[in-house]
Amino acid sequence: MDDKRQGTDERRLASWIGKSILIKGEVVSSGDLVIDGKVEGTIELGDHSLIIGPGAGVVAHLVAKSVTISGTVKGNVTGLAKVELKATASVEGDVTAPKFVMDDGASLSGKVDTGNRK
Repeated sequence: MDDKRQGTDERRLASWIGKSILIKGEVVSSGDLVIDGKVEGTIELGDHSLIIGPGAGVVAHLVAKSVTISGTVKGNVTGLAKVELKATASVEGDVTAPKFVMDDGASLSGKVDTGNRK
């Protein structure tokens, strides 16, 4: 019985918003976050990572150290270190990050600012 209990007490390395969850408002986390559900509002993670899963729908402004998007985002995206759009990503909004990666198949309707003006 202790072995089963140990498995259920295992802590996640990141917080998770599941497919069946809709959050409206401000999401602030002091750790990494994975979103597979729906969020409307703002998401601020500061010096942590944000992953938007392939089935996720986000209508929010996003700020995190690194942002990886596989789902749908409507809103501006700020990555303090990096923003990555996977092949299934769809973003409607401006992206700001020093490093930007966009896979074949991803769509972006907005501008990208990497701050690398010479």
